[in-house]
Amino acid sequence: MGASQTRSEHKHQHLADETGFSLEQVKNLHKRFQQLSGNEETIRELLDSVPALANNPIRKQIIEAFFDKRNQHHDEVGTCEEIGFEQFLMVMSHFRPPTLKTTVEEKEAMRREKLRFLFNMHDTDNDGTITLAEYRKVVEELLSKSGDIGQEAAKAIADAAMLEVASTNVPHMAPEDFYEGITFEHFEQILKGLEMETRMHIRFLDVGTTTMACGKSTS
Repeated sequence: MGASQTRSEHKHQHLADETGFSLEQVKNLHKRFQQLSGNEETIRELLDSVPALANNPIRKQIIEAFFDKRNQHHDEVGTCEEIGFEQFLMVMSHFRPPTLKTTVEEKEAMRREKLRFLFNMHDTDNDGTITLAEYRKVVEELLSKSGDIGQEAAKAIADAAMLEVASTNVPHMAPEDFYEGITFEHFEQILKGLEMETRMHIRFLDVGTTTMACGKSTS
């Protein structure tokens, strides 16, 4: 029993070193993983039991992101049918907020990781670009939750918003170029003024808390 506990401690410490979470946070997230998986070693249908996601307009994209290999720090593409705790933790690390000890360089690296995570959520076909069609799909799903905007109106809003933001932040791109798709570098330019540290957060470290968000923190 002691040897098994020691191995578990070593594994958790290794994961803490890999992800930037504290050892206590890793342990808490392992408890959460066990709750979500029903004490199984893998999860197939992640977060269906988290109430906070029930009305999230991009719930589908958030759940799919956990099974996207690009978000698991292994330089792979494609999706997994199921994930283990290590993969779960790697995805969760994208939502890790900076601490008072976080250096400027570390904050910049964290920001880039968060942007890459968001980019992957939009780049649904894994081709390294976000097309207008992909962006439009996300915007349509966001707006459709209001019930007051039709599909055609949502498309028009998505088109106008994407092109306006792009023309402001990536002025050398013509509209016809933008319709072909934007790369991650363009995506970074478009969102260069957006403060990411508090906008992509996750209140999921407390085992008694089931709040998960991809937006501005209200805490």
